[in-house]
Amino acid sequence: MIVANRKDLNEIRTMLEPYSTVLVVGCGGCVSVCLTGGEEQAEQLATELKLAKKEDGSAWKTEFISHTRQCEAEFCEEIREKVEQADVVLSLACGCGVQLMADMYTPKAILPGMNTTFMGTNTAKGVWEETCSGCGDCVLAETGGICPITRCSKSLINGTCGGTTDDGKCEVSEKIECAWLLIYKRLKAIGRLDLYRKMRAPRDWGKQRSGGQRRLTHEHLVEKAAEDEQKESA
Repeated sequence: MIVANRKDLNEIRTMLEPYSTVLVVGCGGCVSVCLTGGEEQAEQLATELKLAKKEDGSAWKTEFISHTRQCEAEFCEEIREKVEQADVVLSLACGCGVQLMADMYTPKAILPGMNTTFMGTNTAKGVWEETCSGCGDCVLAETGGICPITRCSKSLINGTCGGTTDDGKCEVSEKIECAWLLIYKRLKAIGRLDLYRKMRAPRDWGKQRSGGQRRLTHEHLVEKAAEDEQKESA
């Protein structure tokens, strides 16, 4: 899931200074699961803003709402009436949701109430850890389902670096498990140490972040949508 943390209240107040009527929009997706941007958090932030003051001493008029997912247009459309009634929307979704809302509701200002942090998993009660960097060239099949790009402090594709402590921690921090030691143990457990010994070619980092916006397209769905549109217009 995508993990995001709420921005500091003072930063949010600064963003909202030019506006009077604020709609705080929570998201029922990832940020709801990690307890940072769901309906409860939207209500809490709306209450905090009611009690806060603008620089001129006046107060914001706030309302909150939450819906299924802000990263899908069909769900965002459900709250159009509420959005259009507000001066500004403060979104508690990840950056994907904020951008989709901004595209849909221009010229309405859609502001981010969150800092999108990482993609991760819930590892203990109240704890989420980063596990994927979205690098575009997954090697989990060769590393026992443990990502070296994300979990190795040096993103080494061929481990280990030799900086592992006696208790299996990374030399960068005693709080970090050595990813390549974990990979070794996992591959040994599943009887695939041959993969550990494999020498991998240098990474093509261009697949991660170069060439602009990345896109996934299912051509058959695009073609079907075009056919359906033609039928409707016929």
